[in-house]
Amino acid sequence: MSRYIIRRILQAIPLLFIISILLFVLMMNTGDPLATMGGRKPTRPEDRARLERQLGLDKPIYMQYIFWLIGNDWSKIDMDGDGIAETPGTRKGVLRGDFGDSLVSRGKAVVDIIMDRLPNTLILMIPAEIIVIIASLLVGIYSALRQYTAIDHIVTGLSFIGYSMPIFFVALLSMYIFGVNFKQWGLPYLPTVGMFDPKVGKTVGQVILHMILPIFSMTVITAAGYSRFVRSQMLEVISEDYIRTARSKGLPKRMIISRHALKNAALPLVTIVGLDIPMLLAGAVVTESIFAWPGMGRLFIDHLSRSDTPVIMGILMMISVVVVFSQLVTDIIYAWLDPRIRYT
Repeated sequence: MSRYIIRRILQAIPLLFIISILLFVLMMNTGDPLATMGGRKPTRPEDRARLERQLGLDKPIYMQYIFWLIGNDWSKIDMDGDGIAETPGTRKGVLRGDFGDSLVSRGKAVVDIIMDRLPNTLILMIPAEIIVIIASLLVGIYSALRQYTAIDHIVTGLSFIGYSMPIFFVALLSMYIFGVNFKQWGLPYLPTVGMFDPKVGKTVGQVILHMILPIFSMTVITAAGYSRFVRSQMLEVISEDYIRTARSKGLPKRMIISRHALKNAALPLVTIVGLDIPMLLAGAVVTESIFAWPGMGRLFIDHLSRSDTPVIMGILMMISVVVVFSQLVTDIIYAWLDPRIRYT
């Protein structure tokens, strides 16, 4: 297993290098970062020319990529006859953890901007993912063990309804019912926007109250879909020969389900959750926008609309790294759940 892990890590290096090239080329061709420089007025031609020289945007795209990757410590090297001597200061480059400064938030480092928003996203996404996993396992297993009963039909119907509803509909409906109507009816109501009430401050109780509706909106849809995967896989597993053998030996039903059936039935869920792990960092764009939650999703949309290339590249590369290594973790969990899986 250790050799397999080392080999996968070594394979991830060129993969991330290729991903960074593709993302950089796409970002440099999908917007004009100098159109307004994050402001509301167009950049003047003389300022634009000066900024192009300072930011290295007047260079060929391959040199811009090298500058982004390794910084401008190489500016002393005369690569095309004049170098980039006009670029003020020095950047260490992405390889040394320096993604540069934001074009919108003048002078603020990309890493600092991301780290300001990342905790807010994790506060929201980690509890939502835990609730989704627990709920989908409980509902999926319960429905599979009572196949074709009235309860199974009800759960199946509700799952299809929940899975078919778009996230913005669930979010707006929950805001209308639990935020607007409950307030009109004189019942305890839930806050609908923001992370806390400015009049009260950022307390633990305020954050938890403001988390309820966003988490509810995300878990309703996700748990409904995941429970269907668990149910179908559970039905397939409990019909296997080794499950019948365990029953014939007189093992307790709870032991058969928890020790023999559940591990194999959880494999598809592990695959899906492994793909969801990067989204824990990326945030929920629609949910955060509707509930005005100051997380990574809103950060991405805000800076993408203003062509803030350094911030967008920082977010995308962070997600890419997490995607690659989350798949490695998924493979390791596979081998732990199913002893028949071996990596050589």
